[in-house]
Amino acid sequence: MAGSIEASYAHCHQVARRAARNFYYGFLLLPAPKRMALCAVYAYMRQVDDLADTPGDVETKRRMLETWRASTERALRGEPGREPLWPALLDAIERYRIPPRYLLDVVAGAGMDLENAVYRTFGELRRYCYHVAGAVGLVCLYIFGFSDARAPELAEQMGIAFQLTNILRDIGQDYRMGRVYLPEEDLRRFGCDARDFMRNTAPDGPLAGMLEFEANRAWEFYRQAWALVPLVSEDSRRALWALARIYSGLLEEIERRRFDVFSARPRLSAAEKIAILLWARLGPAGTYEFRQRDRSWRGLGWALLRHRAR
Repeated sequence: MAGSIEASYAHCHQVARRAARNFYYGFLLLPAPKRMALCAVYAYMRQVDDLADTPGDVETKRRMLETWRASTERALRGEPGREPLWPALLDAIERYRIPPRYLLDVVAGAGMDLENAVYRTFGELRRYCYHVAGAVGLVCLYIFGFSDARAPELAEQMGIAFQLTNILRDIGQDYRMGRVYLPEEDLRRFGCDARDFMRNTAPDGPLAGMLEFEANRAWEFYRQAWALVPLVSEDSRRALWALARIYSGLLEEIERRRFDVFSARPRLSAAEKIAILLWARLGPAGTYEFRQRDRSWRGLGWALLRHRAR
């Protein structure tokens, strides 16, 4: 690996380690080349998110995203700019044959955040989720490795499950930024008003019913997407399982709090994430089935570690 590529991968690794609070844990279970490739992808996605979320007027952010899209297209033609992530990202794209269109889809998704304040239907929301998360899942799939034709659709569904979890977690924060992701058709169905998202206490009545409905929708995506785990290359299955377990564990935490995502941001502790990693790393192969609302994993990793230490 050329020196510039090594430095680029080191830069991307630092970005992922600093900012990828959930994803970085799963990265640790991958072989080093795949782990570093995912760090390069994460650094790219982080840059896109930062451009969309940076303070400033919409038109300025739109121009920045368009400049980044143009920079991406030039880099893909072999004319990368000076951003330190390019050598690593281009190496990962070539090494794992990642279709470049997925990167551009993610940039388009960031642009959707600047255009849309509301989504009328779940169909519209799903299209957005594909761009900001499903496309990311497809990029990761190529790094994980796969041969089954069913894998791309399942990877997209997994990304959408993650994004629906994020949307539930961040309802109040997003509303304060002028963004309402839950579909208008669902608000009407449950007789809710988006202004309810400004509360700082646990929801009740129609709002609690709507959030439970949205959580069940996310669970259905997890249920379908979990079939992806045995379809990726063997050296990536534990990492994918851990990532999915961390994110579905976050959804479990949201439910445990009775959907109080307003008074404090739900999260898993570092100890809980480490417990998942320990189970993924040390547990018997083939035990990574889907378990909805099963919180037993919280003690499994530590128990297994104590058993191995005897």
